[in-house]
Amino acid sequence: MLTTLIRQLGALRLALPAVLCALLLAACASTPLQPVALAPGAPTRAELVDTPFFPDDSHFCGPAALATSLSAVGLVTTPAQLVGQVFLPGREGTLQIEMLSGARRQGAVAMVIPGTLAALKQEIDAGHPVVVLQNLGLSWAPSWHYAVVVGYDLERGQLLLRSGPMRRQVMTLRTFGHTWQRSQYWAFVALPPGRLPASVTEQDATRALVAFERNAKPATAVTAYRAARQRWPHNTTLAMGLGNALYASGDLLAAAQVFRDTAATHQLAAAYNNLARILLQQGHVAEARQAAEGGLALAGPLRATLLDTLRDIEQAAPPQPGS
Repeated sequence: MLTTLIRQLGALRLALPAVLCALLLAACASTPLQPVALAPGAPTRAELVDTPFFPDDSHFCGPAALATSLSAVGLVTTPAQLVGQVFLPGREGTLQIEMLSGARRQGAVAMVIPGTLAALKQEIDAGHPVVVLQNLGLSWAPSWHYAVVVGYDLERGQLLLRSGPMRRQVMTLRTFGHTWQRSQYWAFVALPPGRLPASVTEQDATRALVAFERNAKPATAVTAYRAARQRWPHNTTLAMGLGNALYASGDLLAAAQVFRDTAATHQLAAAYNNLARILLQQGHVAEARQAAEGGLALAGPLRATLLDTLRDIEQAAPPQPGS
């Protein structure tokens, strides 16, 4: 699809016609991807043939790629439904942040994955189409384009994509590596809450879940956090997020237990504070005071917060005899 060429990376996500792309790419040195170290018996080819296809030859490759990714994992939508959410008319394209937030608005958890061929293979093997950002133009005349990786053939050195007007684009790894490199190998996977990309790092998963929680229903956030904690049980940010989501969903007993465990295991002042607040709300004043005092001993930057909690506890305490 023809695009308005822009200068800043990350501003426009469009593509040039296939014939022109081939001419431009032929004139450029290609950047090969790092080969995948295959375990004995590991597949060398795979294709997610049932991945939906939304042909596009306009400025809307972002909505088309996102609709492909979401519909493939059961969150059925169309590019037309997404245009108003992710397309920026002033830029005639879609920013990366809009792709991630657009996925969240549809109820998906969108997570950036490592920019490697090994990560792409992991996701395809797990049944997850991968949205990638490519530059199909030149360094001085970029043409940004979103496509969806749906398969690979390592023996032939090829990737398979849903891309623009092409339902099954076959691209060599060498050419793909070149087009992908200029986006700094940016890629993401969108999945329903409770499922995780196979290749996502702990840091990227945590960041994505915190962003997802902001606009998700509490019960949905609980599902997402619980899945992540199964993979990274010692991550305190995930633990606090789960506790907060449980509290927001009205499950005070489960929230208190998460904060209690986190406080005991990690000696985290924030967990002691949240536990104290829940215990106070439940009317367990003595236990709330004990939790708040435990947090105050570790408080650091949270000292003022713990002092406020203790003040509220003392105000809620029943008067002592003779007072």
